[in-house]
Amino acid sequence: MRKVLVSIPDNLADRMKAIIPPRQRSKVLVKLLEDEVKRRESELYQCALEVEDDQALSAEMEDWNTTIGDGIDAESW
Repeated sequence: MRKVLVSIPDNLADRMKAIIPPRQRSKVLVKLLEDEVKRRESELYQCALEVEDDQALSAEMEDWNTTIGDGIDAESW
């Protein structure tokens, strides 16, 4: 578990302290953050799927493959 310092508006902090018991605040914030992160991850995943399905973009990206390695020697590790 990691502690993180965040800043929130004073009036929101006051309202939070008034309605959420001290030992439940972290749990509530974790739940809210988890929901928001999942929502954003889902949006990003959907965007990636749309990019993969975009035929015009796929054709354009194929053109980029011709420059892979142009003038760059492969390193032998």
